[in-house]
Order: sequence, then C-alpha cells, then structure tokens
Amino acid sequence: MARASARHILVPTEEACKDLKQQIADGADFGELAQKHSQCPSGRDGGNLGEFGPGQMVKAFDEVVFSAPVGEVQGPVKTQFGFHLVEVTSRS
Repeated sequence: MARASARHILVPTEEACKDLKQQIADGADFGELAQKHSQCPSGRDGGNLGEFGPGQMVKAFDEVVFSAPVGEVQGPVKTQFGFHLVEVTSRS
C-alpha cells in the first residue's frame, strides 16, 4: 500500500493561496508561512501532516498527494475546508 508524507497551508481564499505560492517561489520558507497563515492546526508544525495512506484525506487532496512530484509545491487545491498549498515530502 502506498504511503505519503506531506505538508500544507490552508487559507480561506484562492487569492491568498496564490499569493503564498508566489512567496514560496520567490524564496520564502514553506514552514514559516504555514505557521503564520495556515488555518489548520498543523500550521503550528509548519503544515506537517505526517504519514498517511490513500483515502485518509479528502479526495481532491488525496489525488494531489499521490500523483504530484515529491518536493514540488502544488495548488491551489480546493476542498470543503478552503484552499491548500500542498507539498509532498515523501512517498513510497
């Protein structure tokens, strides 16, 4: 069974998500931005979600985590919770 580790930043708007993605592209630290901006409790830990398997996260999130290149920031990913930036940190 596939397993993945990921981190994310959850914000309420697509615009905020795109702005944060640009900041990361310009050299900002993903973990620091997660601590400052993420509305998920994982933000306190730099957005780290730990390790999980397929089907443990909502569908849109799951699809990104199990298909996107490792180490590349993806998003905005829209779910019922808001808009996410997602970075797969490992997958096996």
